[in-house]
Amino acid sequence: MELQGKNVLITGSTRGIGWGIAQAFAKEGCHIILNGRGPVAQELIAAIEAQGVRCIGVSGDISDFAKAGELLAEAEAQLGPVHVLINNAGITNDKLMLRMTAGDFDQVVKINLGGTFNMTQHALKKMMKLREGVIINMASVSGLMGNLGQANYAASKAGVVGFTKSVAREAAARGITVNAIAPGFIETEMTAVLSDKVKEQAAQSIPLKHFGQVAEVAQAAVFLAKNSYITGQVLNVDGGLVMQG
Repeated sequence: MELQGKNVLITGSTRGIGWGIAQAFAKEGCHIILNGRGPVAQELIAAIEAQGVRCIGVSGDISDFAKAGELLAEAEAQLGPVHVLINNAGITNDKLMLRMTAGDFDQVVKINLGGTFNMTQHALKKMMKLREGVIINMASVSGLMGNLGQANYAASKAGVVGFTKSVAREAAARGITVNAIAPGFIETEMTAVLSDKVKEQAAQSIPLKHFGQVAEVAQAAVFLAKNSYITGQVLNVDGGLVMQG
């Protein structure tokens, strides 16, 4: 897809990977729809608009099907059709399986996988009529290889992978691409709370021996959005942590 002038909605985009993706698409000349559960700060909107593009903020809980539709409708009312949807919003609630409650499991799956379904169904209906569109879902290496204390998170992200491949098959006839990105250890607020010892141990498990940067995940999202002949794929941005084949 030619990105100049396209409207891009990124869920969970007020910080971390989502914010990095928003900045990367703004540099490509895209108009940006930022999203958070609460009101989007004006300074974030101003930072995007400083790149010469339009930017709005839409707040809402994507795990609620009706609210997901409302925030998408609000974005369209202000900017027009959403051409690129990036389902980035997600949470963790790590606990060992024997200590994990049903609520702990359900909450993570509802937001990470349910929210991806909600936003995709609402956006896909419009994209089908336009006969163009890009959907990028944020998976995780945890969904590909599992991780201690993350049965809920890994299950949700493995679900995102299967969901991505299925929707890609359904949407391909209308020229819509659907892909996923599976980040590994990326330097964000989430990994910043880890101890130096844990970080070092994690780095040693990565073939490239270091954590990735938010910008590297954002570059992968831009790449997938531009390439109209890649669909149904999972692009690992993980320093070689998960090698398949």
